[in-house]
Order: sequence, then C-alpha cells, then structure tokens
Amino acid sequence: MDKKKVENTYLQQVLEEQEEVDRQLKKSRPRSQASISAPKAVAAGTALRQMPITREDKHRAVDYRIVGFWWWKSVIVPPNVYVVHTRRGRDRPVHIGRGISFRFNPLSDAFLVIPSAVQTILINARCICLERQGILVQAYVQWIIEDIDTAYWKLDFSDPEDPMGIVNVQLREQAEAAIKDKVATLSIDEILSDKQPIIEELTYRLRTVAEGSNETENSQGLGLKIVTVQIKEAIVSSTQLWENLQAPFRADRDKLARLAELENAGEIGDRERQDRLASQTAELNVQSQLEQLQAAKERAKYDREYTEENRRQQLAENAARQQITEENTTARVRNEAQLELALQELELEQRRLTAEIENVRQQMQLEAIQAQQTRATVSTELEIAQMRHLENIAETERELALEQQRRNIENDLSEANIQAQLIAKLPEIAENLPAPQEQKTTIITTDGQETAANSLLSFLGTAFSLGQNFFQQQTSERKESE
Repeated sequence: MDKKKVENTYLQQVLEEQEEVDRQLKKSRPRSQASISAPKAVAAGTALRQMPITREDKHRAVDYRIVGFWWWKSVIVPPNVYVVHTRRGRDRPVHIGRGISFRFNPLSDAFLVIPSAVQTILINARCICLERQGILVQAYVQWIIEDIDTAYWKLDFSDPEDPMGIVNVQLREQAEAAIKDKVATLSIDEILSDKQPIIEELTYRLRTVAEGSNETENSQGLGLKIVTVQIKEAIVSSTQLWENLQAPFRADRDKLARLAELENAGEIGDRERQDRLASQTAELNVQSQLEQLQAAKERAKYDREYTEENRRQQLAENAARQQITEENTTARVRNEAQLELALQELELEQRRLTAEIENVRQQMQLEAIQAQQTRATVSTELEIAQMRHLENIAETERELALEQQRRNIENDLSEANIQAQLIAKLPEIAENLPAPQEQKTTIITTDGQETAANSLLSFLGTAFSLGQNFFQQQTSERKESE
C-alpha cells in the first residue's frame, strides 16, 4: 500500500523566504559604482569614483550630478539626501551632512549619497501561535536616519540602485523575529482581537536596535529612528481553522436573523389578534352597555326598595340597641353591688386567714420548743443507756476475768484431784458405753506409789477401746442404712 507524501508547505515557504533574504544580503554590486561602505573606503584610501560616467549610472537611486573634467570636478546632490565625502589620508569625512555639494577629485576622494526620506518596510511574518497554528502577520515599519555620523559607518549603503535595500532587509528580519517571538506567546483570539501587544513588542525591539538603549551594549544604536510601527492584518493560514473561528459568529448572526424573523412573525400575529380582539371588544362593549342600562334601571329599583327596608331595619335596631343599653346599665349596677359585696367578703376572709396564720405560727413555735425539749430528753436517756451499757460491759469483763482465773486455777489442780474427778464420773461414762463383745482383764502390778496411777491408766485404756468399738459399729450401721 503506497503512502501519500505529506509536504510541509510552511517549511518550503520559510526556506524560500530565507533564500531571498540571503540573495538580497549577498547581492553583488557593479564595480563602476561609486557607492561603497564608507569605513572601508577610508581604510583603503582608494578612489572609488572614476570618470567618465557609465550607462549603469542611469540606475542610481539618488539623482546626483558630477560636473567638470579630470580632477576639477564637483558633485551636485539634491537637498533631501545625506552626503558622506571622504578623502585619502584623513580619518574623518571631509563633508558629512544633508544636501551638501562638494568638489571631487576622483584620484583621492570617495563619497556616499544616502536618501534622507522616511523609509517604509513591508513585513509578512509567518508565525506559529500558542495553539501551534499558522498566522500570517502583515505589518509595516517606517524609519529614518537620525544620526548620519553613526549610521554611515555601521550600515551598508553601498548599493547605488537601492542604498537602503540591505538596511531594510536587516530591519525586516529583526521585525519578523520580534513578531514571531511575541505571537508564539499569544492565542489566536488574542492576536485577532488585540494587536497592541505585538506593536509594543516590535516597537521596543526595533528602537532598541536602531536607536540604542542604556540596558544593552549598543547604547548609541545604529543612528536610525523608528517613526512608526503598525500591524496591518493578522491572517489565519488554515482555511478550515478560519472558517471554524468564524462559525460561532455566523451561527450567532443566523440565530439573530432567525429570531428577528420569528419576532416579526410574532408581531404580525399579535397585530392580527389585536385587531380581531378590538372588533370583538367593540361588539361586546355595545352589548355590555345595553346590559348596563338595563341593570341600572333594575339597580335603581332595588336601591329604592333596599333603602326603605334598610331604614326600617335601622329603626328597629336603634330601638333594640336602646333597650340593650338600658339592660346593660341595670346589669352593670347590679354587678358593681355584687363586686363590692365580694370585696368585703374577701377582706373579711383575708383577716381570718391572717389570724389563722398567726395561730399556726405560734403553734409552730410551740411545737419547735416541745421538739427541743424532746430532743434534750432523748439525748439524756441515750446518755444514761450508754452509761448503763458501758457498766454492763465492764461487769461482763470482770466476770470473764474471774472465770478465766477460775479456769486457770482448775487447770492448775493436782493429778490426784484429776483422778478423783475422773473416778467420780466413771459411773456416768460406764452407763453411756455399749456392752463389750469381749472382756479383757489386764492386771499390772507395780511397787510403790505408782499403783493407783497405773490402775487408772489401765481403766482408761479399756474405756477408750470400748468407745472406739462403739464408734465403728455406729458408722457401719449408718452406711448400711444409706
């Protein structure tokens, strides 16, 4: 599948314009012309104007004349051109100024003739705006030589056919660069609606270059003066984009036209309806007037009847109102008497309540005194009860101390006393013991005083043995019953 070649038309146009600029800047000049860069002529010190005048002099941009012969010649210039006349061996021009005619020696002199009129540069800058769209900005710049002393050795006026050609090309390039730089920061709407920012930027840059600025190294400039800078037109390169930009306005105008048609049709319809309404209204007004006349007659009749009835009703109402007034007066007098009687009763009731309140207050004071006495009595009784309780506690403590002493005394009894007590309780113990299953008799005989104690110990062992057997028997019977 073959791919279509896409040509960059904008790039081709830019390259063609650049080639044209290079051609103009490098354009060769005829050797027979007398105009050449003044600084080079002074440095070389050669004669740049030779006689006789050739046919190429007919194409000079400035119509000056050279009169005389051999080395006794004179150059006659118009009053509206600048002249720079240099001579071999001098570092400064012999004549420099406007409209100066001078004697000329072709063997040692050279001169430049420069127009002093205002120059106009037409600019067609192909730019790219902020939205990456092509914009053709058409402008023009007018400038003039202000300081010939600076301009003649900084600029090239050597082309006799167009002395200002190279300077115009250089200034046009400066202007196009300034326009492109500024347009690159603006949108299409800003460029089309307000061109003042571009004019200000272009004026500032050209004046900085031509007239000089203290902010840059080129403080003197080129000896030129920018007279005016204007933007003629800004054209969108893309036809489709231009139509799209115009589409909202055209649609708005179409809408306004359509609305105007609708409004016109509405006005006509309103007028027709108003006319129809006026005719129907006239008919209705006639009918309404007839009805109003008839209604007026009926209303007058009704008003007469209503007035008579109203008069009679007012008489009846006045009589009733007078009767009600008399009844109200009687009722008011009766109510006032009742009110006075009620006030007297209330006053008596208030006095009675005051007396009762005073009695209650006295009774409350009496009860308060009795309560204080009761509290004093109860407090005394409580103190007496507390003293009795403390006395009982002290008595109990004394009894407990005596019992403790008694126990201590009993515990301190002798072994013989204990044996005697145990012997005294033996019959009771024997009654409580069960019958033994078998009887064992153990006789232990000893000598001396230990006989009684040994007998007691033997008896105790027998009794313990019987008790243990009884306890085991009770335990076994309890388990069986469970």
